[in-house]
Amino acid sequence: MHTPRLLRTSGTVLAVAGLMLSACTTGGSTHSAAASSPAGSLGGPPPSGASADAYGNLRSYYEQRLSWRDCKDMPGMQCATMRVPLDYAHPSAETDLKLAVTRKRAEDGGKRLGTLLVNPGGPGGSAIDYLQYAAFGYPTAVTSRYDMAAIDPRGVARSEPVECLSDSQMDAFAATDVTPDDGAEVDALVAADKEFADGCRQRSAKLLKHVSTVESARDMDVFRALVGDRKLNYVGKSYGTFLGATYAELFPDKAGRLVLDGAVDPSISALDASRGQASGFETAFDAFAADCISHRDCPLGTKSTADAGHRLDTLFKQLDGKPLNTGSSRKLTEALGTTGVIAAMYDESMWPTLSTALTKANKGDGSGLLTLSDTYYERNDRGHYDNLMFANAAVNCLDLPPALSGPQAAEQSVAAFTAESPHFGKNLAWSSLICTYWTVPPAGKPHRIEATGADPILVVGTIRDPATPYAWAKSLAGQLDSGVLLTYDGDGHTAYARGSNCIDSAVNRYLLEGTPPADGKTC
Repeated sequence: MHTPRLLRTSGTVLAVAGLMLSACTTGGSTHSAAASSPAGSLGGPPPSGASADAYGNLRSYYEQRLSWRDCKDMPGMQCATMRVPLDYAHPSAETDLKLAVTRKRAEDGGKRLGTLLVNPGGPGGSAIDYLQYAAFGYPTAVTSRYDMAAIDPRGVARSEPVECLSDSQMDAFAATDVTPDDGAEVDALVAADKEFADGCRQRSAKLLKHVSTVESARDMDVFRALVGDRKLNYVGKSYGTFLGATYAELFPDKAGRLVLDGAVDPSISALDASRGQASGFETAFDAFAADCISHRDCPLGTKSTADAGHRLDTLFKQLDGKPLNTGSSRKLTEALGTTGVIAAMYDESMWPTLSTALTKANKGDGSGLLTLSDTYYERNDRGHYDNLMFANAAVNCLDLPPALSGPQAAEQSVAAFTAESPHFGKNLAWSSLICTYWTVPPAGKPHRIEATGADPILVVGTIRDPATPYAWAKSLAGQLDSGVLLTYDGDGHTAYARGSNCIDSAVNRYLLEGTPPADGKTC
């Protein structure tokens, strides 16, 4: 695993991977925003805290008309392009960004509640790809009453994507050893991180200063106004919870029914976040191991979870010394193998797939784990990478100061990481170096988000969540002035629309009626 904090819903990692995903090209009939939106000002009031002059500079964005067209390759969806300023402090038509937006209209138009914006996290996950899952996979009670909508955030997928490396360079980067054993391996890792950062600077210099979560949250407010909604209704998963909480912080009076599922804690440092994520993956692996050893054919044995962990460590050590063949020109390195295991931790439905991949690895075939790793990195069978990892680094490195100051700090952090995660800690400690060499200084810093004045905000946390530890959900719900915590006692990353009738009923009632569950409710 060679990336900074990657926080995205399992629906992006796995469920969406099985859909026919394609670009949001347009075709067919045109619909103006005015003709298809509920009554209300398309421009909307100025952003909270903005002066009249500042609003005047932004008026053309808040009053533009979206030209909705049927998406050529996504049946039942409508696509449009939204114009936003590259720099909100200095808006200029010459540097405007064009963001891809998509929606699926409410089936029950007579009882339509407005628009429900969704985001799967990442940062860097395509919200439009995720919408193809959410629009048909969320409960019908919700999708029939809301226009389901998504924006690919600035720098992501269809919205002027950040680019950093060629496909072949990305293959090498993903395979780089992130558990260095000597000075030469440390130098190779540092060189890979520097090449990544420099590639982003060379290919995407215009964007790198302007892909922050704050700017994406401001883009969401423009979209809210353009679809005619007085308040934003939103389901954010994983990193999408930070995006939603940031929106509520900036626009508390415009925050409507916000569901923040798989919450990120905005008050902790990048290093603490990475270490917390290591703990989350360890918890998830323990749950997988306990399930695995209950089956006679478990590739990690049947003695105990401790023994299963020892066998996994042995496999990683073997991969470090001698990568496995995969039936292709690529070898399964320790880094790729670790990423493959971590990818399956996002959703317990993938545990059988992981067991099969580990069984093959025990027989000298690394193809199963390589496939899981490729899914995580969004590498297709033609060897092309989507821009997920590039956007992920660009946003994370802009949002927070780097986790580590250099290799010496990384080495010193390993003990704390491995105390939290014996099996993944060293990998995740050294992976936290990437922002150290970023070419753009950070624009944000850790801070509490209170969003005083916002309507009730529903925070959902899963007790054995691998990517966003449950403690983060408790923390965010406590920080938010109107936060309400809903807990899922289960496995996997995020909870809504993943099979729990109790969770779905509570979230549905909130989205449909505005009534949150009792604070602290557990399913």
